[in-house]
Amino acid sequence: MAIMKAVSQLETSPAVATTVAGQRRLLQVKCPVCSRDMTALDAMDPFATAICSGCRFTLSNREGIWRALAPDREEAFRQFVHEYQQVRSIEGRGSSSPDFYFRLPYEDITGRHRWQWKIRGRSFRFFERMILPKIDRGQGRGLDVLDLGAGNCWMSYRLALRAYKPVSVDLIDNVEDGLGAARHYLAHRSNPFARFQAEMDRLPFQDRQFDLAIFNASFHYSQDYHRTVAEALRCLRRPGHLVIMDSPFYQRGESGRQMMDEKRAAFTRRFGFPSDSVPSCEYLTGEILKELGHVFQLSWRVEKPWYGLGWALRPVRARLLRQREPSKFFIIWTKVEDR
Repeated sequence: MAIMKAVSQLETSPAVATTVAGQRRLLQVKCPVCSRDMTALDAMDPFATAICSGCRFTLSNREGIWRALAPDREEAFRQFVHEYQQVRSIEGRGSSSPDFYFRLPYEDITGRHRWQWKIRGRSFRFFERMILPKIDRGQGRGLDVLDLGAGNCWMSYRLALRAYKPVSVDLIDNVEDGLGAARHYLAHRSNPFARFQAEMDRLPFQDRQFDLAIFNASFHYSQDYHRTVAEALRCLRRPGHLVIMDSPFYQRGESGRQMMDEKRAAFTRRFGFPSDSVPSCEYLTGEILKELGHVFQLSWRVEKPWYGLGWALRPVRARLLRQREPSKFFIIWTKVEDR
């Protein structure tokens, strides 16, 4: 009750209060099948539709989520989505309690994944305090944000509290761990945010509509980093900003490849399958960032939040035990301008 009361007080504070009546969120959308530009979509109107004049694909809203997967891509991801949801369910992701979602990313009240949310919470706090002020400096309006790999939409919710205008994008739409879980947030928001079931490499948005694109612990799920970055850049205004948060980083590619082998073996032992039905890149290295920066003319900034002494000592412990290099988590971001 105390949390819900705090949420209610925050919702009605002058800093974040908005008017529900007449609220609209117009987006220029793109067909995920043939890439043809479609008509503008009022993303806050659940009865609106956009129909492609070329292939007749219909972008429609079901259960509050815009369905923007091409039929062939939906089929291609079917096994991955099934396995992903199975794994996450067994791991005990999500909760029946709304309080669980409102406390994210700072606390996991279930206690099942406390260390992961501790990392996420510290990453977001650093991002919120040290990076966002630099990004929105001089903006006379709330930022238009793409939350890529939004999961249960905790980041979109946090950004909406700052009067930003997020759009959540993910493949997973279930009510425990996917886009459907945002129902807890939207029930207490006077300025709701739009949700799109779509893939990162075929974003259903026309060019240059967003100020900020954030890969929310999701960039490493990319099947092709070049294509994924190109799609995010296409959707950004100039100047815009691109942020990669909480993706595993290794100094050496060999460590990342070893991690992938260990992960597949562990998944096979526990779940009966290696969880690689859709091959993803899984990790980042300095060389990967350097190559992406060269191709897209990006100057990356790598921020290193403090995650605690125990986390900082992990590489030392690994060397003493002759184990592979452990992953690190950084916040990697860049300003995007026309060259």
